Amino acid sequence: MDDIVKGRSLDAESRRVLELDTLSAILPIDRRDRLAQLLTDDDVATLKHLAREGMGENSLRALASDLAYLEGWAAAATGGPLPWPATEALALKFVAHHLWDLAQRETDPRHGMPAAVVEALRGEGLLRSAGPHAPSTVKRRLASWGTLHRWKGIEGPFGSPAVRSAVRLAVRASPRPRRRKSKRAVTRDVLDRLAATCATDRLADTRDLAILLLAFASGGRRRSEVARLRIEQLSEEPAVPLDPLDPNSATLPCISIQLGRTKTGDADDEGRVFLVGPPVEALREWLDRADIRKGAIFRAIDRWEAIEERALTPQSINLIVKRRCTMAELDPKEFAAHGLRAGYLTEAARQGIGLPEAMQQSQHRSVQQAASYYNEAERAQGRAARLGI
Repeated sequence: MDDIVKGRSLDAESRRVLELDTLSAILPIDRRDRLAQLLTDDDVATLKHLAREGMGENSLRALASDLAYLEGWAAAATGGPLPWPATEALALKFVAHHLWDLAQRETDPRHGMPAAVVEALRGEGLLRSAGPHAPSTVKRRLASWGTLHRWKGIEGPFGSPAVRSAVRLAVRASPRPRRRKSKRAVTRDVLDRLAATCATDRLADTRDLAILLLAFASGGRRRSEVARLRIEQLSEEPAVPLDPLDPNSATLPCISIQLGRTKTGDADDEGRVFLVGPPVEALREWLDRADIRKGAIFRAIDRWEAIEERALTPQSINLIVKRRCTMAELDPKEFAAHGLRAGYLTEAARQGIGLPEAMQQSQHRSVQQAASYYNEAERAQGRAARLGI
């Protein structure tokens, strides 16, 4: 890259801004300038290397965000950038600053993150939490820290007995109830109400109906998977009978989706799911009306109903779900795009579909996680929950 602009040498921060421009398709470009302030030259080089190596877009976004926070925290807590490799003492300091006991803090102001560090992070816009961080957030940032060490070819302290024990004890000392990504599941009855808001011939309604039905029926696809779906992932399949036991049954249209890279898999996995009936019809109508023959399936629509080339972002998928909830007179704070994933498994349990069959469609790898939706559905229908009736 030419480091001379109109005869002036670029300073380090401006150079990083331009370097981050090359990652604009992956990193949130609205945070480019902020990331350039927080990240070092080595950090940016590492992110570019990971992008070239094919790290998933969502993973790289999360890694960049975590790395920026870690650099901000290190500057506030130690007065310098993150050292590579990190010391065990620094990892333990990070745990102590982010996982602490609220009750102990009342009697010992020095417990937890020091006030000066809190003030510095708030001033940088990096800290919003008033109490200890969520254990899942701390574990993710430690994991990201460890991942970056491995990519740099150096050993980190994160697997040491001291750090593992500190995390375990700190989590126990700062219990927080686990929150679902969507407070309520988008079950079939909720989905029907959302779909009813798409009944007009507006292009956005056609698109949103296809998004809702495809995301639900394909096993509750994650919003990132829906956002990056491409025509090339679709395959026409033979029509299937409405009633498999009736040789004269009417048939339903069927397509398959080759998922490729997912949160728990990669592009080499043979993950394939099927769509049958109304979701296929809704998808075909959208593709036909939008005249999409290749590339991204779900795209932005401007105010004049012109289809843009760019694909919707995962956040756009989430906002569509919330907007449809508002239109259906449901509380949008109760629902998120992940509710479609939770709703698919909850509905499968309600309708007596076996867990292995449902997991084939949802592509869950964790039986424990998938089964949790089944357990909740069964408990709600069980006698123990109805003793007060």
